[in-house]
Amino acid sequence: ARGYNAIMPGPANQGVTNFFNNLADVTSAINNLLQFKIGRAFSDVGRVAVNSTIGILGLFDVASNMNLPRYGEDFGQTLGVWGFGPGPFIVIPVLGPTSGRGAVGMVGDYFTDPVNYIDRDDVRWTLRGLRLVDKRADLLNASRVLDEAALDPYAFVRDAYLQRRESLVHDGNPPSEYDE
Repeated sequence: ARGYNAIMPGPANQGVTNFFNNLADVTSAINNLLQFKIGRAFSDVGRVAVNSTIGILGLFDVASNMNLPRYGEDFGQTLGVWGFGPGPFIVIPVLGPTSGRGAVGMVGDYFTDPVNYIDRDDVRWTLRGLRLVDKRADLLNASRVLDEAALDPYAFVRDAYLQRRESLVHDGNPPSEYDE
């Protein structure tokens, strides 16, 4: 990831990130439909249409400038909306932190990922590898902050991850512990 950042010019790096975000909007649209968030699903579909055409296969994020917000829903969130609890916190090597619900959700996300439907193995695996390296490279600064600031990095990541996911399941408005 450090080597990738060292050789990749900033605009090209952003283009790669935009490309994969555009593909992720397909999964987000499906999950918004499954959560009965129809307006958000249409927004995600609009983002894919605009960014895939005007944005040249998603290399440029034109949709954000057209006030089409990116929602980033995944199947783990959909399961949370459907009432499934988060389950245990786990860290999957290479993939990072998740919960039991998130791990199960990765299966649903796998089947809605357009990359998995590319017939040529070499292209599919190249895109998977590039997405993994790009995502890790985008998180390098967060890793540095974690290493410098957290007394117990595991506990910090666990608590931050679970709180963030709870907030995402409830669209930024999680119930307080006193509401239960």
